[in-house]
Amino acid sequence: MLQQQTAEFKMKISELKVNQGNVDVEGIIKSIAEARTFNKYGKDLKVANAVLEDESGNIKLSLWNDDILKVKEGDKIKIINGYVSEFNGIKQISSGKYGKIEFAGASAGASATAIEEKPKAVRKRSAVEEKEF
Repeated sequence: MLQQQTAEFKMKISELKVNQGNVDVEGIIKSIAEARTFNKYGKDLKVANAVLEDESGNIKLSLWNDDILKVKEGDKIKIINGYVSEFNGIKQISSGKYGKIEFAGASAGASATAIEEKPKAVRKRSAVEEKEF
């Protein structure tokens, strides 16, 4: 039963269809273009195009805002609850409004997960505790 659930999680890039939602796919980021900024509805937004590849093929990956800084070329990632769309006749995937991007296993950018972690709060010792040391 566990193997069946794992197999269902991993979709192949070659099987993705335009307008498909609830997409769970895993792959390696092969390239990332420079981010560009634009204004939509009075908000400044950033987007960068990347290429995500698995054993079946590759797809254009749209990275939005904070996701741009989280990943780099060579990272193995999972897109959970992503969305496949089409722009200028090219199929592309993004984490969408309700999805997320996570690291998947060891990759060239595995150290990036440590960078993203917030530093742990350090409790300051009281005057009584200081005297004990």
